[in-house]
Amino acid sequence: MSCCDEQGHHKKDDKNCVADILRQIVDAQDDIVDDDCDIGCEQSIQDLRGDTTAPNNLDTVPVLLYCKCEPFRGFGVRNDQNHTVLDSFFFRVNDVGRDNCATLELLRDPSDAQPGCVDPTKQKTGNLRATGICITVDLDCFCHVTCLPAMNTLG
Repeated sequence: MSCCDEQGHHKKDDKNCVADILRQIVDAQDDIVDDDCDIGCEQSIQDLRGDTTAPNNLDTVPVLLYCKCEPFRGFGVRNDQNHTVLDSFFFRVNDVGRDNCATLELLRDPSDAQPGCVDPTKQKTGNLRATGICITVDLDCFCHVTCLPAMNTLG
């Protein structure tokens, strides 16, 4: 799914497909907490909601976002003694506002000690966990969203 035309320019219409998908993910995740693709956003949302035979302990659809068709990497600082800076290409969508601003939580695999990943294919994703580090982004800046299979990142 892309909001870019064939030349890579952002399509100008009154919808934001990235924002719409992320809103669906937030709605599905909120249901858990209080189609034809084997892997993709629609399948991950269905798995999260329990519409398929996936396990019941799922709470997150991790996403990878693209800005100007390049993978987006977020940064944040832990509230620890060293104020450790973490980065990630993978996020949990915590909220999407009507103004297309979203709160994203960085997801990291605790066994991934390598800081400063420059490529999402080099970042470990086998055991993504919520970091507690949240960033706010303008969804109008993104042209593409990739969903990973639904997983448990809060447990």
